[in-house]
Amino acid sequence: MSTIIDAQPRGAVQESINGPEQTDDGAFKRQPNRFTARFSTGELPVKAGRYRLVVSAVCGWSRRQIIVRRLLGLEDAISISYVSGRGDDGGWVFTDQPGGRDPVLGFKRLNDAYRTAEPGYRGRGTVPALVDTRTGAVVTNDYHTLSLELETAWKPFHRAGAPDLYPKDLRPRIDLLNQQLFDDVNNGPYKVLFATSPEAAEVARAVFEARLRDYDHRLATRRYLFGDRLTDSDIRLWVTLASFDQTYVTGYPEAVRDTALRVRDLPNLWAYARDLFQTPGFVDDRDTEALGITPGPDGFYLGGFGEAPDAASGDRLAAWSEPAGREGLSGSDVTAGPGGAGTDQYWAFAPGRVPIV
Repeated sequence: MSTIIDAQPRGAVQESINGPEQTDDGAFKRQPNRFTARFSTGELPVKAGRYRLVVSAVCGWSRRQIIVRRLLGLEDAISISYVSGRGDDGGWVFTDQPGGRDPVLGFKRLNDAYRTAEPGYRGRGTVPALVDTRTGAVVTNDYHTLSLELETAWKPFHRAGAPDLYPKDLRPRIDLLNQQLFDDVNNGPYKVLFATSPEAAEVARAVFEARLRDYDHRLATRRYLFGDRLTDSDIRLWVTLASFDQTYVTGYPEAVRDTALRVRDLPNLWAYARDLFQTPGFVDDRDTEALGITPGPDGFYLGGFGEAPDAASGDRLAAWSEPAGREGLSGSDVTAGPGGAGTDQYWAFAPGRVPIV
């Protein structure tokens, strides 16, 4: 049986805890995360074996945490569990687990962990979610900061030789770039897919494509976004690039789909995406199926948002496996922005909280 099961169209926009996720002018405005406690502030204790990371292979916000966990060697410190579709109430369920129940948490539905944390919770239970195995309660679903916490507060449990994905000298610029990545790139395709007006969809598409061209130029002389150092920002960019041509754009409204820019249209960005795809820790077999790069056991590729699986011909994996030829690039970490003219020095991620040190 396929590891990718979804009982409801992935393109459906649901009610958030704050109401519909649209603005008055038809744009998509994603709901904020409900549980935002952090390890770096002392709100949560850093204890190996205590937490379980609940993810979905088809979710880009989840994939970011999956990659960071692998690269840093945190597999033994933080266990992982995959949800595999939606239940009748629209919430994530553990369909592929034995008996349809997570063997550690004992839940059939992820929403049960949210309601354990907050009785009466009526919001949309999202992934990734970090759950305290002692209580069964979600402690954070804040995908904005979770990878940063794994990269810093969990450093005592990193494997020997693990990359420094959030180096101190780059943190202000990484934080600024990550904000740009979220608004314009990671959330960009959703702004097109979930817009309720043609104008809002077209504007979102234009911003997304302009940003891709910007990064294509930046990566012409740099192996990674900050020169020769792989950082948290690269992982955030890559999860969208890896999904876009196979799944996101295929679900675009017809009026914009045929003329939409593809990642493969940008030579530096496409080579960069392949370089990271071929980097150990970025994908496994479950990931390539979820990305629509390899077919499931039934021979079909994962379809676009709200679309049926695709029986497309051709070997998608072969294209992703072509040599990237970027090993000789290094490049400078000095860029045109964001954070130009010294503005990065005024930036602190999550104002009001204790800075990560």
